[in-house]
This record gives sequence, structure tokens and C-alpha cells, in this order.
Amino acid sequence: MELQLVQIQSKIYELRGRQVMFDFDLAEAYQVETKQLNQSVKRNIKRFPADFMFQLTTEEWKNLKSQFVTSSWGGARKLPFAFTEQGLAMLSGILNSDIAIEANIMIMRTFVAVRRFLSIPPAERLAVLEHEVKELKTSIEEKRTSKFLIKWNYNSVKFKVKSTKFVVNK
Repeated sequence: MELQLVQIQSKIYELRGRQVMFDFDLAEAYQVETKQLNQSVKRNIKRFPADFMFQLTTEEWKNLKSQFVTSSWGGARKLPFAFTEQGLAMLSGILNSDIAIEANIMIMRTFVAVRRFLSIPPAERLAVLEHEVKELKTSIEEKRTSKFLIKWNYNSVKFKVKSTKFVVNK
């Protein structure tokens, strides 16, 4: 679950002073095409006032575009929509597949985690981040060490097998 939260968290952006997710990232999470997601929204447009969802301006998209993979046809053909946390909650009412429900639950939990983290005073946030970096370094070092030991054991076993074959052939 932690990995999913981190993956979702990396797709939350600050735009117009609000935390948002883009339609193409949501479509990926819900395992539908962006076009299908947007069609569902358009069929239920009354549920999405401007503070729940808005379309990026050309300028906003230009500023963000370099961060995203664009299609081979020269990029996105339409400006993407951005959904606020309230818009995401509203999406849960119009997308009813099991995958969409599970994805929406994870997305809502991620927004809560981000909001909780942002409510921590900056000095404490720094301490939390330093602790997480320390844990990551330890984890990486443990994995690096275990990979080395596995490789060393494999090589030593391989060496013993070769030496045994050599002895047997004498």
C-alpha cells in the first residue's frame, strides 16, 4: 500500500493554488482511456463546478508539458482537465467499476496523507524527511549487501562445482 501511495503522490500537482490530479493520470489509475473518463464527466457535468474540475490553459500546459510523455502525433490534442480533491470524490460517484473504486480509495487516502504532512510545521517536516531518507539509505545498503552475498554465494557454489568436476575428471 505504501508504494501505491507514493506512486499516486507523485501525480498530485499544485496548480492555481490547489492540489490536483490530471485526467490522463486518473484514467491510468482507473484503467480506462482518458477519452472515456472525460466523456463520463461531460455526461455528469453538473457534478463538476469550477472548484472541482477545470481545464488547463495553454500557458499552464506549456509550463507542465515537458514533465509528461506526449503522443507521437505531436502531443496532447486537447488541454487536460485537472481535478481537485472534491472533483475526485465526485468521480467516485460516476465511475463504478471495481478498479475505479479501489483506485479512488487509494487516491483519497493519498490526498489525506499529503494534507496531514503539509499540516506539520516545516521544522518537523524536515525531521520526518531526514528520517525517511535515513531509512531509505539503510534499506538500499541492506539490499546491496544481500545482492553481493547472493552473487558471492553463487560464484562460490559455481567454483566448488567446477573444482569438484575437475577432481572427478582426474
